[in-house]
Amino acid sequence: MADSILCRLESRNLVEVGGPEASDFLDRMITQNTKAASGRAAAFGALLTPQGKIISDFFVVRQENGGFLLDAPAAGAPELRKRLTMFKLRADVTIEASSLVVYAGTGEPPATGLVATDPRHPDLGWRLYAPDGSIATNTDEATWQAHRVSLGIPEAGSDLPLLDAFPHDLAMDSLNGVDFAKGCYVGQEIVSRMRYRGTARRRPVTLSAEEDLPPAGTEILIGGRVAGHLGSVSGKHGIAILRLDRVRDALMSNEVITVDGRPVSVALPAWADYGWPDTSKPDE
Repeated sequence: MADSILCRLESRNLVEVGGPEASDFLDRMITQNTKAASGRAAAFGALLTPQGKIISDFFVVRQENGGFLLDAPAAGAPELRKRLTMFKLRADVTIEASSLVVYAGTGEPPATGLVATDPRHPDLGWRLYAPDGSIATNTDEATWQAHRVSLGIPEAGSDLPLLDAFPHDLAMDSLNGVDFAKGCYVGQEIVSRMRYRGTARRRPVTLSAEEDLPPAGTEILIGGRVAGHLGSVSGKHGIAILRLDRVRDALMSNEVITVDGRPVSVALPAWADYGWPDTSKPDE
């Protein structure tokens, strides 16, 4: 990896939420408090279904005019815009696609554009929002994605399909993506229950092999049984969302975990504030 990265993230789109009630409206909708988006800091959050599944995760970036940019996966941005518009009712807000594009980088950011630090991990650097082609890049998105994979940071849509993941599945509770002290939002009851009852079972893990891993979506086998699927991959390293109790049992019994016939090593990300389930307690 280069000493510094600056690339255009083609995989991201921007939804702009403006108007005098933009902050109050978003606070009623999403997992994060908009107050966390201040100065040069982005907030990380998601819009959920009433059942607690992720419609889209995104960064919340405050603009000088008091509105917000939502930096979302391109696959989730249209549905995010549609759902927010459906929920807006009589709120004095505007919801539309932004003409700006998303850049990401590490090291010193350029002096132009709107810059916001990535709140998930210090080594993920910052995002920059500017007109397309206005920023000189030094690498492509694949380099940045490889950097993300090396840190074991999962993303909705890449590591689990949108509408098929709870925030805990993607460790949003560990990556500053959920404010458990804020007021009600869509799906809050489910997310709070998973936290306080400790019912989260699937969590991000990192995978490594002696040779390059196969593409995302390849089955992960434990004892010949499908335990999950590869998520983001970069060379010999990857991310997967797996049941920790099943991985724990495999590691304790020296059972081989394979991907496309290749043995893989499985570990918790270095930043994880969760651990392997306690073997003294029965799994629910």
